[in-house]
Amino acid sequence: MDFLFNTNAQFFIAAYLIGGIPFGLLLAKKFAGVDIKSSGSKSIGATNVLRVVKETNPALAKKLGAATLALDALKGVLVLAAAYFAGLSEATLWGISVLAVIGHCFSPYLNFEGGKGVATGMGVMAFMLPLETIIALVVWAIGAKVIRISSLSSLTALLALVMASFIIHPDLAHAPVLIIAFVLFYKHIPNIIRLVKGEEKRVI
Repeated sequence: MDFLFNTNAQFFIAAYLIGGIPFGLLLAKKFAGVDIKSSGSKSIGATNVLRVVKETNPALAKKLGAATLALDALKGVLVLAAAYFAGLSEATLWGISVLAVIGHCFSPYLNFEGGKGVATGMGVMAFMLPLETIIALVVWAIGAKVIRISSLSSLTALLALVMASFIIHPDLAHAPVLIIAFVLFYKHIPNIIRLVKGEEKRVI
């Protein structure tokens, strides 16, 4: 158990546990009285919060969706910021980034189920690769406006981020970026299947 006294290990554990906090589920239950795990896409992310709560309270849905998006993005960033100011290495920061995303996607509080990881992934990427994240957000914004399919916009933005990282930082050890991308794509497999079948719902 000596590893628990290792600073890196402590931050890794914190990243996973904090990353796993299902803010969307908690906010929707607290303020709207709905269980988003049993409604809509059954995801705990901002899109499903917006979709489910909108059925009964459109104004509240926008507020809870925005709050979920912000909190899911920040939960990885906060651990990264603490680790950065503690003087930990870049390799450790990348480890924290990966574990925060895994925590959200496979939450220890939800029997290792969770969300799609987009907001948390973008949050940690904004900290680690800010320029690439800006490019991804622009791609996402265009996709969200034109396509209006949340999953497709998110996956396109993720692909743009990965490609940009290889162009802008060719010497970067890309393994953590690719791991995060793989986890996000894996969590979107049901969405990808619906996209292929033409059944994925648009965000109205």
